[in-house]
Amino acid sequence: MNRTDRLYAITDELRRAGTTGRTSAQLAARFEVAPRTVKRDVTALQEAGVPIWATAGPGGGYALDPAATLPPLTFTAREATAIAVALTLGPDLPFAPDGRAALTKLLGAMPAADRSSAEALSGRVWVRTEARCGSPVRRARPAAARVVDEAIRAQVVVVIDYTDRDGRSTERRRVEPLTYALDRDEWFLLGWCRRRRAGRWFRLDRIDRAVLTTEHVEPRDLREVFGPIPAGARPVVLG
Repeated sequence: MNRTDRLYAITDELRRAGTTGRTSAQLAARFEVAPRTVKRDVTALQEAGVPIWATAGPGGGYALDPAATLPPLTFTAREATAIAVALTLGPDLPFAPDGRAALTKLLGAMPAADRSSAEALSGRVWVRTEARCGSPVRRARPAAARVVDEAIRAQVVVVIDYTDRDGRSTERRRVEPLTYALDRDEWFLLGWCRRRRAGRWFRLDRIDRAVLTTEHVEPRDLREVFGPIPAGARPVVLG
């Protein structure tokens, strides 16, 4: 067991032990390491913010504060990205700094591969908050949006039916999804339209229907497809 896995395992062992806790000798035997290694590991967990109580002397040991911890949770790249997007769009919300700290802890607990996936996905969500004026318009999220979410995450072609701003409808447009973009309180899918052989902005609430395919696409550079990035626009950043 490497040290990262052992740190998580120690935390889980203390969580299951409840207020009874575990001695350093018990933990050392459990994880087949020296007691001094356990002490170093517990110190590292405490410095990282894990609420572990330590009791010195005979019969002493370690216990996890049950009121300040959650059971082990697994977060997906989409879930981590959703938190990051919310924090990006609401930096002035109550407890926003605490939310950012929680996201940092979440990312630190994610396996490297999952964190890498989350970072790649968040980089496909762009916002231009400086362009927002007044309170955002609150709309129900369109039914097709969940399909578009998955197309962006998996980087596969999505087939959409779309109604433009003039009311003209087109069906079965094959689109290579590049990114989401928030501009002036509207969400857009930016993608390479194979019908037009060019980059297109598709307002999310005008996508009437979306169907996933299994055809993977190679990444395209946003600047090559759409030109210079507008001032104030930036991708969502994790951590």
